[in-house]
Amino acid sequence: MALSPQQRDQIERRVRAAIDRLLAGQIPLGGACDVKTLAREAGISRASLYRTWGHLKNEFEKRRAAAWAAGQQPDPREARIARLRDLNQRITGKLARTHTELTQLKEHHQLLLSVLAAKDDEVQRFAASSVRPPRSRIKGRGTTPRA
Repeated sequence: MALSPQQRDQIERRVRAAIDRLLAGQIPLGGACDVKTLAREAGISRASLYRTWGHLKNEFEKRRAAAWAAGQQPDPREARIARLRDLNQRITGKLARTHTELTQLKEHHQLLLSVLAAKDDEVQRFAASSVRPPRSRIKGRGTTPRA
């Protein structure tokens, strides 16, 4: 069925008004700043939007891309998703750095345990033998005589 010029004009005005509303951030409940919601808000089918009103669909997509490039986010859900992605990326990076640090600390801890075990073995050998360690090796005592 062919549309009259008045009907075409009316539909084009509805589509343009829907574009303006969506890009202004007036997203209906359950919708998004996308072609599907644009068609629903304009009161036409998506197929009709693609076939008959493709130039308006393209205009919508260009204006939406320009808004996003300018840092504007018409759809608050999209803005929230972008913020959450950024937060997720920062937290993932922090987790990776923390994991690396923990691995290094575990390695250092293992090394210190080995050193401590070696020192304990040395102390045990000295205690078991009659040989006393030299005075200069005992912490806090030097080789100078006391007054």
